[in-house]
Amino acid sequence: MRYSVKPLHDRITVPPGGQFATREKTVISTLLGSCVAVCLYDESAGVSGMNHFLLANRRYAKSMPLATTEAGSYGIHAMELLVNSMVKLGASRARLKAKAFGGGHLFDTSCPDNFLCVGDVNRRFVKEYLAMEGIPLVSEDLGGESGRVIHFHTDTHQVFRRYIRTGTIDEILREEHGFWEESILSHESPESGAVTLFS
Repeated sequence: MRYSVKPLHDRITVPPGGQFATREKTVISTLLGSCVAVCLYDESAGVSGMNHFLLANRRYAKSMPLATTEAGSYGIHAMELLVNSMVKLGASRARLKAKAFGGGHLFDTSCPDNFLCVGDVNRRFVKEYLAMEGIPLVSEDLGGESGRVIHFHTDTHQVFRRYIRTGTIDEILREEHGFWEESILSHESPESGAVTLFS
């Protein structure tokens, strides 16, 4: 006799520009290059979510406050979409906690003194936004020169992070570069394969 076994968790993959919020026991995954994914959760309400964003423009002046000007508008949009989705499910903005990942320096471009590159902009933005909104950043893995795969377990709020092989980075860059272009038109390296848990 055959028995079908239900997986312990449902699995959701969030693409660039996407976000997902839930009250269910789920593993939310995404693949990151210079993009940033923010995992948000409200322990009391049992609501969790993740987004995956790449700021619309490739470089911004270092002196520009990213979270309060046009430079941060795409990131703010991505964050507000996720927060609002979670609030609709019963979360409270005042109880949200965050874990942030990505923002790698993967594009083969130089950064003049007065400008930041994509990963730098994304890292700065997410920290400024969370500080401005009073959302604690519980843990982070931002920067570096590697891509990442992350798996966010919504029941425990643990995040498993694995650096990806160099060969896969080209695929991420093509996807992110295409996403960046579409957004514009419409308005020492860690060991590969190591899995790290962010509690």
